[in-house]
Amino acid sequence: MSAPSQPLAERHARIVEGFTAVVEQVDDWDAPTPVPEWRARDVVEHLVTWSQGFLASGGVDLSRPVDGDDPAGTWRAHAAEIQQLLASDAAEADFTHPHLGTEPLGGVVDRLYTTDVLMHTWDLAESAGVPSGLDAQECEHLLQGMSLHEQILRDSGQYGPAVPVPPDSDGVTRLMGFLGRDPQWRSAR
Repeated sequence: MSAPSQPLAERHARIVEGFTAVVEQVDDWDAPTPVPEWRARDVVEHLVTWSQGFLASGGVDLSRPVDGDDPAGTWRAHAAEIQQLLASDAAEADFTHPHLGTEPLGGVVDRLYTTDVLMHTWDLAESAGVPSGLDAQECEHLLQGMSLHEQILRDSGQYGPAVPVPPDSDGVTRLMGFLGRDPQWRSAR
């Protein structure tokens, strides 16, 4: 769900830069997150292992191991690997996923993975007690697209029930509420 004129590799680099800025500020990788069953390190592990498994199901092997003792290093290495993939000719190649069909790899990575990084930036930032740096307009754009498929998304089990937010809330707050995050959640730090 990238902006129509923005190249996918550039969008990924920008969103990864924002997530990495948050990663660099985490001082307690065992701190709770807005996702009740996750700690800060679990956000990184999710992004790495989920994308590896997803891409492997379509024949793309990114099997760098997760180092539980170095989430920041694991993240930087993984993000660079995805960036390299998006900047290569592979981004234009067909990617066939057993449940999604066939489409260009770059578009799939952008829609599913890069967007997931954007959403989880908020989780990690809240866990660390630092600003997420998310762009309210981009979050609003994403929310508008996701809202069209709300029931499918809820039925997937990937999102909790929407958390009500005031209608005049910014795009970040509205997106987090839509995803089932409580925008009022704060780390006990």
